[in-house]
Amino acid sequence: MEGYCVKCKSKKEISGANEVTMKNGRKAMKGKCPSCGTGMFRIMGKA
Repeated sequence: MEGYCVKCKSKKEISGANEVTMKNGRKAMKGKCPSCGTGMFRIMGKA
């Protein structure tokens, strides 16, 4: 899964990505940036 790293200011592959469900029921991917280790978060579709 690819996400945007705010610290590196570029799109990168999320390392150690876990699928999580937010409070509103939407799915998201949560992990870390492979370069700098900053937390990355990507919101996915409702399904």
